[in-house]
Amino acid sequence: MKDVFARLASDFLSAIIFLAIYLITDSIILATSVAIAAAIAQVIYARLKGQALNYMTYASLALVVVLGAITLLTHDPRFMLAKPSIAHFAIGLIMLKRGWMLRYMPPIVAETVPEYVTAAGYAWAALMFVIGAGMIAVAATGDLKLWAFYITVVAGGAKILAFAVQYVVLRLIVTSRRRAAARA
Repeated sequence: MKDVFARLASDFLSAIIFLAIYLITDSIILATSVAIAAAIAQVIYARLKGQALNYMTYASLALVVVLGAITLLTHDPRFMLAKPSIAHFAIGLIMLKRGWMLRYMPPIVAETVPEYVTAAGYAWAALMFVIGAGMIAVAATGDLKLWAFYITVVAGGAKILAFAVQYVVLRLIVTSRRRAAARA
């Protein structure tokens, strides 16, 4: 689980850096330039450490560089703010793969209720699409404080709530099925 959160933080590091620097300095140019440099440095650091980088890492870097360049040319932060929503859409598409979530489940859950785990995987995909659409809508306003609230409280809170609901529901269903099997 710690690895998942580390990966998410890594994926959104450039957006976090952009927002922090922009809110501190009110400079789109500085915030965007540092975010682009940080994204490039992140990839270089990972390569130097010998970490395997997948296509999502390079896609994320490309998004930061392209959207950052557009932000620098237009002086409009909304392009940088759109990057996390594009990442959410990409993750949502990946989550549409049937059974993707099974490998993340404890064996007892994967063996007892695989159909519910598959349904939960689709629910996560839908959540990613909704969060991504919401991010675009909020980014379009250009209100950085609203965007920061959305990305941290709303999007983060929705994921935490979804995880908690999934945990409780799957636990109840597994327990119910195991009791029923023990009685039979």
